[in-house]
Amino acid sequence: MSLVSESALRRALARARDGKTLDVAEATVLLHARDEHLDTLLEHASRVRDAGLTAIGREGAITYSRKVFIPLTRLCRDRCGYCTFATAPNKLPAPFLSPDEVLEIAAQGAAMGCKEALFTLGDRPEDRWHQAREWLDAHGYDDTLSYVRAMSIRVLEETGLLPHLNPGVLSWRDLQRLKPVAPSMGMMLETTSRRLFEEKGAAHYGSPDKDPAVRLRVLEDAGRSNVPFTTGILIGIGETIEDRAESIFAIRRVAREYGGVQEVIVQNFRAKPDTAMRGLPDADLQELAATIAVARLVLGPRVRLQAPPNLVDAEYELMIRAGIDDWGGVSPLTPDHVNPERPWPQIDDLAARTREAGFVLRERLTIYPEYVLAGEPWLDPRLFGHVAALADPVTGLAREDAVLQGLPWQEPDGGFTSAGRTDLHVAVDREGRTNDRRDDFDNVYGDWEALRERLDPAVRIAPPAADHLLAAPAPGERAAVPDQGEQTVPAPGRGEHGSPGQRERADSGRADHGDPGQAERAARATGGHTPAEVRAALRRAEADPAGLSEAEAVALLSADGEALDELARIADDLRAQAVGDEVTYVVNRNINFTNVCYTGCRFCAFAQRRTDADAYTLSLDQVADRAEEAWRAGATEVCMQGGIHPDLPGTAYFDLARAVKARTPGMHVHAFSPMEVINGASRTNLSIEDWLHAAKEAGVDSLPGTAAEILDDDVRWVLTKGKLPTREWIDVITTAHRVGIPTTSTMMYGHVDTHVHWVRHIKLIRRLQEESGGFSEFVLLPFVHTSSPIYLAGVARPGPTAQENRAVHALARILLHGAISNIQCSWVKLQDDLCHQVLQGGVNDLGGTLMEETISRMAGSENGSYKTISELRAMVEITGRPVRQRTTEYGHPDGERLAASAASDGVCQSVRRVLPMA
Repeated sequence: MSLVSESALRRALARARDGKTLDVAEATVLLHARDEHLDTLLEHASRVRDAGLTAIGREGAITYSRKVFIPLTRLCRDRCGYCTFATAPNKLPAPFLSPDEVLEIAAQGAAMGCKEALFTLGDRPEDRWHQAREWLDAHGYDDTLSYVRAMSIRVLEETGLLPHLNPGVLSWRDLQRLKPVAPSMGMMLETTSRRLFEEKGAAHYGSPDKDPAVRLRVLEDAGRSNVPFTTGILIGIGETIEDRAESIFAIRRVAREYGGVQEVIVQNFRAKPDTAMRGLPDADLQELAATIAVARLVLGPRVRLQAPPNLVDAEYELMIRAGIDDWGGVSPLTPDHVNPERPWPQIDDLAARTREAGFVLRERLTIYPEYVLAGEPWLDPRLFGHVAALADPVTGLAREDAVLQGLPWQEPDGGFTSAGRTDLHVAVDREGRTNDRRDDFDNVYGDWEALRERLDPAVRIAPPAADHLLAAPAPGERAAVPDQGEQTVPAPGRGEHGSPGQRERADSGRADHGDPGQAERAARATGGHTPAEVRAALRRAEADPAGLSEAEAVALLSADGEALDELARIADDLRAQAVGDEVTYVVNRNINFTNVCYTGCRFCAFAQRRTDADAYTLSLDQVADRAEEAWRAGATEVCMQGGIHPDLPGTAYFDLARAVKARTPGMHVHAFSPMEVINGASRTNLSIEDWLHAAKEAGVDSLPGTAAEILDDDVRWVLTKGKLPTREWIDVITTAHRVGIPTTSTMMYGHVDTHVHWVRHIKLIRRLQEESGGFSEFVLLPFVHTSSPIYLAGVARPGPTAQENRAVHALARILLHGAISNIQCSWVKLQDDLCHQVLQGGVNDLGGTLMEETISRMAGSENGSYKTISELRAMVEITGRPVRQRTTEYGHPDGERLAASAASDGVCQSVRRVLPMA
């Protein structure tokens, strides 16, 4: 019996018919549709599905994957009330399938034409069952996921099947470890209902991995990591109809923002004996059909939608009418171990049932065709050959003539082959960048409009005049990344978002530091403080600098005029106490060994696709040549960082350090951000600590504390797509300090952040320093906006104001007093006049001569790629303070280094170019 009115149903159905965007309330109403209203709902959902299939060239096709089911372990730390898959150790012959058992299942499947190996297992069983922990220890695996990774490689190499991994809740770092061994992964969201998780006796009570917030975080991390990901909802486990609608919308949000949800399963609960929920009724199939139809309307034509065929009785046609376009994985060999009482249909019978509904059954791979055709960044290069052997190169579906055979899984070869615009370090000054954005700007960063919704209202920027920011594909053109989250079929004659024609890019929102609206936007980010509050905070800063409260520190960032001068005076007095009057610099060379990167940092204008005009990769010899040239010019340090190039082998970072040390044994190697450390550890399957020990042995002397940006995930997930979370940055940095590798610390500010974020970031840096003592300096990095994608899209403001720059440099000195002695400004990002001012407001270090500074120049910095010693000294002269060349550790270079740097003026000859006239 319907719990909604007839008129409400008719209104919601009319909106669905007309292609209107549905909200949660309307979706909830439609979930009640039955009988003739259900028929109408299914008709609308079918129309949306059919439009989506036509758009990708699969009109009239329903897909499936021929798979084997590998239950690697049935042990689990969770206690779900409906689950018959998880069991206890005494009911199993062994805690895990052995490698031989895994390969036997996979080989039998390959012989029967299967192409997918579905690894299903319980969540982290070693945390609950000592038998699981003991088995892993005895077989040499750190944890269950290490065994999953190892078995995935064995299956790839010995059978040719493609692993699809369902290991439960995964962290961001887990996803980095597993992506190179599996084309796709998955985890059911199931529901967003917290009641089912928190209420005793409910379906998910006592199951730590069924926290809806945790599971949504997994979906987001998978999207950030560019993992084609399967998810879905489970209906009939005690959730409300409203819960069901909210769960669909939660998936829609993630799919839209990141583009990584490759399929959504709508699965109906089936009661099983010997479970706590054995007495509950099965979910009604009309209820299932209504849920599928609403999911189709909400998720839109481009999301693939699935119903498991072994759970729908004989109602195949009903589910097709409801809007599915996929039957999921079907095995001719293994049972559905999660629903063992429900055998898979025979594939020939499934094809016949699909044909009766007017569709043809087509086989796909575990990774959906859209992602196969898109390639990078969705598919790791280590898997290119395995997928290509099974995929039709035109459609991305499974090849009918594919021969299953194992292929080696190995690190890519040739990662250090010289390629592309290797002279960019000098050409960027002489000629500039080729284009103002990389060629995949429209899709690599996710959905800009969804991103805007995530932005803190305090810093939200008015959108550009164009209705939308990204160019829609031309008619018949395949989008490079699946565009997800469109709710309905577009009305005739309008763009896919309901705007006429193509969506425009955001150039109309471009501004510069003279933008008259910048001060207004900056004011919105500060919250505003009264003069009295600022004066009180100044008094506290002078009396107890490290004791400033958050509110007082934020107030100081609003200081202007005489108050700003007073703030600078307090900071400069503290500087004199901490390090004296000397202004220091280091003679060094930046070596950015590649700019090929698919991480999708939205602020970064340096990263390029491998096919972009400005893309390049240096060979090891070229890196060593540059280090040797820098040494001849008197350098004591090389700073090496690069893009997360998918082709670089797992040992790449060690190879780079060894190459520099072999050529210049006395050079300090300051190299590899925490993001690169995570990447290296993931590719080598080492722990962070083991990787850092290996890096130290290879010649790494210190790490740059970059990749920090703002250490607040609410900001990070707007500013970046796939970069490491805050907790991972902290883990890398503190582990480095523990193993004896010092680091710098940094903050990039003035984009989508607020003053509160700046204060919390600096206070966090202080706390970390008090715990580990490993930071050598704190470097302030103002956001350079000109060619930054997030600015071009109209999401970020054009960097901090001059007042903010002066205030935050002074505040850093105050908040870090007694913890970090050296405060560094970035001449690359600040004009010389601002450098003069911050030198009189707490700063004691100018960084380095750099020799080649490509990253900021690609973003639009106008301050050149190097500064000579003479130029640095001239910058300091106005302050009347002495200037000293230093080492990375703030020591004194020896006489030979000082003589060499004096002879070159701190910059090697090859990079010296006459800058073009303005």
